[in-house]
Amino acid sequence: MRIVFIGQAPFGAETLEALLAQSEQIVGVITTEENPRQKQENPVKQSADKHGLALLQTNRLKRPEVITWVRDLAPDLLVLAFVTSFVPTKMIDCARHGGINYHPSLLPKYRGGSAINWAVINGEQETGVTIHFIDEGVDTGPIILQEKVTITDDDTVKSLYFGKLYPLGITMMCTAVRLIKNGQAVTVAQDEHEASYQPVITPADTVIDWGQPTQRIYNLIRGSNPSPGATSCLGTTLCRIFDCRPADAAGTPGSVIQIADDSFTVATGDGAITVQTIRPAGAKKMSAAEFVADVSLSLGDRFIPPADPTAKEQPC
Repeated sequence: MRIVFIGQAPFGAETLEALLAQSEQIVGVITTEENPRQKQENPVKQSADKHGLALLQTNRLKRPEVITWVRDLAPDLLVLAFVTSFVPTKMIDCARHGGINYHPSLLPKYRGGSAINWAVINGEQETGVTIHFIDEGVDTGPIILQEKVTITDDDTVKSLYFGKLYPLGITMMCTAVRLIKNGQAVTVAQDEHEASYQPVITPADTVIDWGQPTQRIYNLIRGSNPSPGATSCLGTTLCRIFDCRPADAAGTPGSVIQIADDSFTVATGDGAITVQTIRPAGAKKMSAAEFVADVSLSLGDRFIPPADPTAKEQPC
């Protein structure tokens, strides 16, 4: 079965390598263009070059020349692994079996590009991986495979993705390709009554309201880690908070109520959050201890919502 692979990032590269190890026939690879600011070479490009595969780098899949390139390869299947661009219908139609995609949620719930973030923020106790055929919608095509994973109380987006959804996704992509090749794929239509769509998360979505309950704030911070970080201001300093844990303490919401050797604690609406990792504007991510020393943090200092949560490095 002739496959055109479309993907990016380490997940894309490892999925491509897994398909090649499964002896799949990859006739072409599409990945993103090189970014002058990226520190390392595109891993999907590296994998394609290593195996001598036909390669096209583009950030716009809708371009007529890109569709022509795919059509000329006469693929049976498009395989999408970490694709953030919309795949046009004309490209899907180039492949006899259409295309399949990896999505890190239990579709039809949590469609969209930030499914993992929103599942954690909303306090879900489980999520999963769905492999589905693609159509003209966003994550709306028929489901081929689906498996659940547990979201533990201390999972962040990073731990959930790299520890669970990433390796499971690679395995399931290979299984789906094998099923399609052998004519054994059985699909299930998505139930639109159960569907939900969440937008790509931005700093405007991750502003901490310290008057909220501890669990809600904790979920917000976990669901924003490692990106974009949960936002709050200390004086005029915009901060993004990452690692933390709930604490059994009380005080005025937003106020610093404890300072320890490796952390500091901020009061919430019904308890407190102990902060372990934070990044102030204009600086790198740092330990709470480093932050305490850098800003001379004192008991009673107060965190408040930023005036502009979309700002990257500007003062509050």
